[in-house]
Amino acid sequence: MKFSDMPYERPNLDEIKARIASLTERLTKAATFEDADAAFLAKDELDRHVSTLGTIANIRHTVNTLDEFYDEETEFWNAADPEIQAADDIFRAALLDSKFRPQLEEKYGTLIFEQAEQQRRTFSPDIVDDLKHENELSTEYQKLIASAQIEFEGEAYTLSQLTPMKTCADDARRLAAWKAEGAWYKGNQPELDRLYDELVAVRTKMGRALGHDDFVALGYDRMGRLSYGREDVERFRTAVRAYVVPLANKVFYAQSKRTGRPYPLSFADEALTFRGGNPRPKGTAEDILDAGSAFYHELSPETDAFFKTMRNDDLMDVLSTKGKAGGGYMTEILDYNVPFIFANFNGTAGDVDVVTHEAGHAFSYYMNTDRVPAALCTPTSEACEVHSMSMEFLAWPWEEGFFGEDARKYRYAHLAGALTFIPYGTMVDHFQHEMYEHPDLTPAERHATWKRLLATYMPWMAVNGDIPFYGEGQGWQRQQHIYELPFYYIDYCLAQTVALEVWQLSQADFKDAWEHYMAYTRQGGTRPFTELVEHAGLKSPFDAECLKGICEAASAWLESYDLSGIE
Repeated sequence: MKFSDMPYERPNLDEIKARIASLTERLTKAATFEDADAAFLAKDELDRHVSTLGTIANIRHTVNTLDEFYDEETEFWNAADPEIQAADDIFRAALLDSKFRPQLEEKYGTLIFEQAEQQRRTFSPDIVDDLKHENELSTEYQKLIASAQIEFEGEAYTLSQLTPMKTCADDARRLAAWKAEGAWYKGNQPELDRLYDELVAVRTKMGRALGHDDFVALGYDRMGRLSYGREDVERFRTAVRAYVVPLANKVFYAQSKRTGRPYPLSFADEALTFRGGNPRPKGTAEDILDAGSAFYHELSPETDAFFKTMRNDDLMDVLSTKGKAGGGYMTEILDYNVPFIFANFNGTAGDVDVVTHEAGHAFSYYMNTDRVPAALCTPTSEACEVHSMSMEFLAWPWEEGFFGEDARKYRYAHLAGALTFIPYGTMVDHFQHEMYEHPDLTPAERHATWKRLLATYMPWMAVNGDIPFYGEGQGWQRQQHIYELPFYYIDYCLAQTVALEVWQLSQADFKDAWEHYMAYTRQGGTRPFTELVEHAGLKSPFDAECLKGICEAASAWLESYDLSGIE
């Protein structure tokens, strides 16, 4: 079914809660395993349907935040989700206490019970109003970002539409684009500060209501982390500073020489990888999707069938338009067993990354739609990012189809960018820990913290006030995850590390790398992150030797890469 044909009607919240209560009672009173299993399966079916309606509403809202109908539906779901969560919490308690738990664990595995215990730690009826307020604040931020109309060269651009000018080869024009974007953020600084103040406050309040000193432990539980904790992340940070930051510094020093820009680099100059301009995809948006079809057709029968479904059923909305929310994502429409990709094409290499990265997410779900319950279809976020980031590297043999003569540029920029991203992503996570460990910081103190961390994780940056907003330590406010998805960002860094392992394997034997990828993907969400990695024959990113080995291999590749003839 095409996405446009999928029906939507606001559900009756009282009926949903009554249905959950009825299924809870059925499970509690079950006389046989068959009765308990039937109640469990009926609850999964209900969850799928409720999720589908909420997902359809969210997709249509983010595609056009100016649509009044779906704006109102978003308000409904912001208020309804915490109440549904309250009813779900009672069902989970019954599931965990069921006398048929051993039989249910034997049939479905123990992970869903471990997840249920963790989810119960994230909720109390006392925080329902706080959850609603958090949802409202996140939506406010999303709408503020989507509303941006930046005046530049006599035209008005959204943040996404301005991106190509922020990476163009003309130094003056590129700098002007960065200043124009920074000025928009500066003009909205009071609102950005207020929103984050309130988000930190309400999240801290919830953390304390659930028995913690701050939000951090609750944040980890909300991310579903079962196989690692704060100490592991701190150990990963140490390895990033030891191995990745020095290599990234070398990469950017070489870039400054290549582009003729002073080192340390300004924010505008860091964005320019090659003097002649960054790699750009060839052709139109449709041409990029056609190149994606060719790639997935040749990669494997599974990926071919998958991408044909995505295109034939209009399960992608990729053009950047007025009123469209920023960023990109993949989500699952559970009733129809299909993924959906949302993006903002803007003529940069990021458009190709959508066809590989977001489609990598979508392919993983596509391969696991038959799992029951639905929670086992996809793993936690850091595990999901392995599917997407690895797919980016697996597309390397097909880059000429996407980039034409810029394919050589892209391969270099892609590997260099994957490495240099890790310090930035790790810094985002470090920053969030400091924000929630010290929730009473003022906006000025938050900006000072970001500026201090920039010097540690990104020493190649010239942190000064030349570009409004960015040079003043305020650039963190453009990172949507910090507002909407606290503690998500380290997931990209962990996944990038595993994806670089896949890249390393692909350089030696592409078929072997693909087999590791599929071994990882076919597990769906049946194991926690580190166990998924182990069962696919890959190394844990928490092993410092893993990052060390990757950096050595990548450094050798970058240093030996032939850049002759590339401007």
